[in-house]
Amino acid sequence: MTTPTVSARRLPLVLRNRAFGTVWLGQVLTQAAVRMFQVGISWWLISDAASGDGGFAAGLFMAVSTLPAVVLAPLVARAIARFAHRSLLRTAAGGAGAAAAALAVWAGASELPVAAAYAAALALATCQAFFDPCLTTSVPELVDDADIEAATGFELSTQSLASLGGALLGALVVDAAGVAGLAVGCAAAYVTAALLIATVRFRRAEQPAADAAAGEDQAPRRTLRQLLGSMPYVRGILLCFTAANLFTTAVFVVMPLYTASVLHGDGGTVALLEASLGVGTLVGSFTGARVPGRPAVVGTACLGAMAAALAIPGLIAARPVIAGSLLLTGWCVGVIGVRFVALFQRLVPAADKPAFFAVMQAVLGATFPVASLLFGFLGDHLSAQTLCLIQAAGLVPAALALALLPGHSRPAEAPDPAPAPEPTPAGGTR
Repeated sequence: MTTPTVSARRLPLVLRNRAFGTVWLGQVLTQAAVRMFQVGISWWLISDAASGDGGFAAGLFMAVSTLPAVVLAPLVARAIARFAHRSLLRTAAGGAGAAAAALAVWAGASELPVAAAYAAALALATCQAFFDPCLTTSVPELVDDADIEAATGFELSTQSLASLGGALLGALVVDAAGVAGLAVGCAAAYVTAALLIATVRFRRAEQPAADAAAGEDQAPRRTLRQLLGSMPYVRGILLCFTAANLFTTAVFVVMPLYTASVLHGDGGTVALLEASLGVGTLVGSFTGARVPGRPAVVGTACLGAMAAALAIPGLIAARPVIAGSLLLTGWCVGVIGVRFVALFQRLVPAADKPAFFAVMQAVLGATFPVASLLFGFLGDHLSAQTLCLIQAAGLVPAALALALLPGHSRPAEAPDPAPAPEPTPAGGTR
């Protein structure tokens, strides 16, 4: 392999590594599509389709949107370990495009029943449940070891970039073109992503089944219980953030409720709040690697800052103030994501990564259906400002648990951080 020149190394990773850049663009499109769909349909349920119980309807919708990642985790892990990653990514994106196109035809031909929106959400979430952990597992197949942290930063920035673009468009598109227009936009994004991924060559994508078989001959794969049992520090981190997610992910139900009941706004207000959260997460994804301190220390500080930020809308009902608090919340989410996913990339053995990242997504997402249903139900009985205060209070125990995690100052499993490469001039993480 030719050693990159100094000038080439200074380019952002997505520009000097065509394969990774193409897959990253595909990820941006798929996650923007699913986020646009979630925000758009949630706003449609609250503002139009569901009368009187919009909070519970939106909460149930968000719960349905996250169930596949939790329920299908064992199947996803086996599929990632057995099939070519490029084929799996392409199939997932193409399947989601077909589901969105079918919904567009239905919505354009007749009045769309609420049940159809739920079914479409289930289909899109099922495809995304395969796509996201497969891409995370594929990072070492697309980049060199020295670029893993930079790739992780870009990969996690996709979620914030997608949330920014998708959430910004979701409510606006529904107000302007209805569910049919929303579904058309999602279908176009998914199909484009599938075509982009089809052009990429993965380093070991041609023979995953053979590699898996060879690995099984050499040593049996560890079960999830065995894997997490051998890494108590990782297990503790996952438990802390799973508890935190019960309150942080509720923001996607609380924001539309807050807009409708407190701010008396429209889709543009929802877009503003979603965009604030997305911009914050995007900045956090690109700056997280530069925040000093060990991961658990940084994570504890970020959870505490998020608790304070989420409490602000419960006390002050002003758009600029709320947008600023969501900006800070998003930044903390981005920093946490970069620091801990990069840590897991280093700590988890390569043979265990398919199972680990599928289950990580499932474990962290397991509280999302509960949070969506709980806060959606509470939203029909309590004020949206009270819900914000409940979110803030719920994060405090999670922050304390992370701070008290045994060995957090110097975990046995964690190697000393590698020296950071020179920062890229275009905003790469490092």
